[in-house]
Amino acid sequence: MFKQSVNLFKLATNYTIRRFLYASPKVNGAYEAEGKTTVNILNNENELGLMINGFSQVGFRLNNDLTILGSVVIFPRSVLSWTVGDINEITDESLALFTILEPKLDIIVLGVGDPQKDFSFYKKIVPFARKHKLTFEILPTEQACATFNFLTSEGRHVAGALIPPQTIITTEDDVLQTKMRYQNLYERE
Repeated sequence: MFKQSVNLFKLATNYTIRRFLYASPKVNGAYEAEGKTTVNILNNENELGLMINGFSQVGFRLNNDLTILGSVVIFPRSVLSWTVGDINEITDESLALFTILEPKLDIIVLGVGDPQKDFSFYKKIVPFARKHKLTFEILPTEQACATFNFLTSEGRHVAGALIPPQTIITTEDDVLQTKMRYQNLYERE
């Protein structure tokens, strides 16, 4: 058993560690009376629509266990591959899809990958947004995923256009979640 655990650890550490956007499963505590604080993990409630459970440098994992490689355009009920590799490839043409949708979107959450230090990118987006009367929320991808999930859970008419980040800062919980996921993947039933 110990040898198998070591092999699983080696396997898990050889793969890209994904940043997960949800908490651990509900654990029954000692206090079960009135006034108990409860938490509902929205990503586990499929009736709310598609949400992003995790991301890595190569793509996104959705709450229906679908993995999308590369950049995505995601709506609460559907997801599309987006042919944008980085922030410099975002053009009027790559955003044209959002101009033809009816009814108009409340907001488009644009995940630009890693946090940006050069904000000249906004000079391209602002005229496009004004011309087509669109509202953009431009964020690093990690915050954009959380914002998209929140707006979807509120029932807003939202879309996410997300580029995978190049840099991911991991926590001990991320490493543990990855190890547990790979361990569960290779366990025999």
